Amino acid sequence: MSIVRKVKSIQRLFRQLDQEILTFNTHANLHCLSGCGKCCSKPDISVSPLEFLPWAFHLFKTRQIDDTLLALEQSSLSICHIYNPLSITDQNHGNCGDYIHRGLMCRLFGYGASRNKLGQLTLATCKIIKEGQKDNYNEVVSAINQGLKVPIFTDYYMRLAQIDIKLGNMILPINEALIVAIEEVLQHYAYRPFPKGYNAA
Repeated sequence: MSIVRKVKSIQRLFRQLDQEILTFNTHANLHCLSGCGKCCSKPDISVSPLEFLPWAFHLFKTRQIDDTLLALEQSSLSICHIYNPLSITDQNHGNCGDYIHRGLMCRLFGYGASRNKLGQLTLATCKIIKEGQKDNYNEVVSAINQGLKVPIFTDYYMRLAQIDIKLGNMILPINEALIVAIEEVLQHYAYRPFPKGYNAA
């Protein structure tokens, strides 16, 4: 499968997830605090390169890919390269530098559930939401236990892996995954014509 087809398949999966999250959140009514980036500033986030393939492809089409790869390779930071913290001293506040092309993990966290050892669904969200929106959170947990449909991490990661088994099952620290996604795009176009929409300027 070509990079373009993979990217389109991933984007289609993301649109389905976004719609499922929208439906779920009409019942849940949970939300991140404005300007909060605490989950993005965690140094131990692991993702698959495949979920960031649309991001890497966008960088390639807009001729930002070489500079981004160099910055990633030279960086010693462990927090997500795409995340823009408010300041060096305040890493917990900020925003995503490319929200449209954020990965699957970024989309699911806060609005997705994982299964525990007993097969029960547990909403994966942060302490800030659990404590700051306690009533809503408790109502959502109860509704999930009673059958409210919620996006499930393993289901979406399995669907992602069907697009590319190798890249989809490769779980790496986030900045390493970003590098692999970039390298995948660069290798693909090393001996192929550039894609439609490539910015030649």
